Amino acid sequence: MSPSKDLILALDQGTTTSRALIFDTRAQILATGQNAFNQYYPQPGWVEHDALEILSSQLAAITEALVVENIDPAQIRCIGITNQRETTVLWDRATGVPVAPAIVWQCRRTAKMIEELTSDPVVYERIRMSTGLVPDAYFSASKIKWLLDTLPGVRKRAERGELAFGTIDSWLIWQLTGGAVHATDYTNASRTMLFNIHKGCWDEWLLRLFDVPAQILPEVRPSAALYGYTAHPSIPAGIPLCGVAGDQQAALFGQACFLPGEAKNTYGTGCFMLVHTGTVAPLSTNQLLTTMAASAPGAPAALDTLAPGAPVALDAAASGALRSTPLEYALEGSVFVSGALIQWLRDELGLIDTAAQTQLLAQSVADTAGVHIVPAFTGLGAPYWDMDARGAILGLTRGATKAHIVRAALEAMAFQLSDLVEAVQADTALSLKSLKVDGGAATNDFLLQFQSDMLGLDIVRPQSSETTALGAAFLAGLTAGVWRSKEELRALVASKEHRTFSPQMSPEQQQVHLDGWHKAIARVLS
Repeated sequence: MSPSKDLILALDQGTTTSRALIFDTRAQILATGQNAFNQYYPQPGWVEHDALEILSSQLAAITEALVVENIDPAQIRCIGITNQRETTVLWDRATGVPVAPAIVWQCRRTAKMIEELTSDPVVYERIRMSTGLVPDAYFSASKIKWLLDTLPGVRKRAERGELAFGTIDSWLIWQLTGGAVHATDYTNASRTMLFNIHKGCWDEWLLRLFDVPAQILPEVRPSAALYGYTAHPSIPAGIPLCGVAGDQQAALFGQACFLPGEAKNTYGTGCFMLVHTGTVAPLSTNQLLTTMAASAPGAPAALDTLAPGAPVALDAAASGALRSTPLEYALEGSVFVSGALIQWLRDELGLIDTAAQTQLLAQSVADTAGVHIVPAFTGLGAPYWDMDARGAILGLTRGATKAHIVRAALEAMAFQLSDLVEAVQADTALSLKSLKVDGGAATNDFLLQFQSDMLGLDIVRPQSSETTALGAAFLAGLTAGVWRSKEELRALVASKEHRTFSPQMSPEQQQVHLDGWHKAIARVLS
C-alpha cells in the first residue's frame, strides 16, 4: 500500500538562507532543512547573490528535510514556495544559467537611474497609480534595465527571446520544473514596478519607460494555482508546485489575516507590516505601498487534470479562468533595516555575541539614557522614503553603556513600526485592534512589550514563528485540497498557542518616547 499523501513541503527562500519545512495537515512542522549562502558586496551600496548558489542551497535544504526525519517523498502531496521579493535574476532559457549575479532587493546601484526616470512629477505619479509603489531602486524594474543596459549583448539577446527574467520564485519554479514553466504569482509581480495591480497584468507603458522587452517576463498566475511538477534530478520528481507568494504576503496568509483591517508585522532582515484591505487598493498619501495580497482559489484544484510532463503554459483566457476570486490587496510599510541592526551590533560593533543577549541587556537598564539609533544604513523606507538618509547614533554621553546602545537598537525597531501603523491609520478608515507578529526578533519579549506600548495595541505572537513558510503551505494545500477553505485555516491558526502583549505605558510616557524618536529622525533626513 502506498503511503498517504498528506504532507506539504514549503520552500522558504530568504535573503540569507534557503529553508525547507514539511508540514502535516494540522500545520505542525515535522522536518526542516536550512542552508545559508553568501552575500556579495562588490561596491558600496551594491548587494548581489549567486542564483545558482541559491538553487543549490534550496535543493540541499529539501534533501536535509526529507533525510533527517526519514520522510518518504511519496507522502509529499504538494509544494509551496515563498521567497525574498524584488531580487532580480536574468538567465539563459537554453542553459538555465544566469547571465550575471542576481541583484538583491537591498541593492542601491540604480537609485540615480530612478531619480532621473521619475524626475517628471507626472511620470512619478503614473507609476504610483499603476503599481501602488513609491518609485525606488528597491523594486525590480530598474534592476532589469541596469542588466540590459550594462552587460554587453544582453539586450539584443533579451529582444530575441533568448533570456528570461524572474524574481526568486520564478527562478526556482523554472529550475524545479526542469525549465518547463516560466511563471510568477500576483504578489511577486506586484513588486517589480512593471505590473498594473488594478488590471492584473504587465503594464505596457511601464515596459516602455524602463525599456524592458515583454518576451523576458514570466506568466502571472494566482498565488494558489497549479504551476507544474518537479523535474529536477536532485529531488523527487512529479510533485506538484501549487502555491507561490512573496515572503511578506505569505506571512500575512500564514497568520490568517484574510479580512480588511487584519495586520501582521515580520521582524526580519527588514521590517514589513502588511494590513489587508480586501478588494480595495487604496493609494497611500503617507508613502506606504499598495501591494497584491495572496488569495485562496475559488475551489480546490483537481491535480489530475494536468499530468506530470504535460504543458502548463496558459493562454489569456485560461489565466482569467484561474482568477476565480477577485484580486485582493494590502497596504505595506517597509523598513529596510530591522533585524539587520542587531546583526550589525554583533558582527560589526562586537557588542553582543548572540541576538538572544539583547533582551537581558535591554532589561538591565531603566532606559536608553537619551541614546537614539536611526538605522538608515541604506536610506529610510516608509513613511519617509529618503534614499540619501544615513544612519546615526545620537544622544551619546560618557555615561552611555553597551546596554543603553542595545536597548536603543531594540527601541528603534519598535519606533519604525510605530511610524508605519500611524501612516496606515492616516491612509484608511481601518481600525487595527491588534497586530500579529513573526520573524526572528519576535522572540524578544522586551521588544514586543515596548512595541505594544508604542502602538497602544495588543501584540499577538504565535507559538511558532514560521508563519511565512506556513503561508506557502496553506496556499499549496488549498490548491491541492488538503484544506478546503480559509475558514478551516483560520480555525487551525486560532487553535495554536500564542502570547499576547498588552500596553502598559501611559499615553503621556508613550508620547515622550515618540517625540524623542521623531527628533532623531529629523537629524538624519537628507
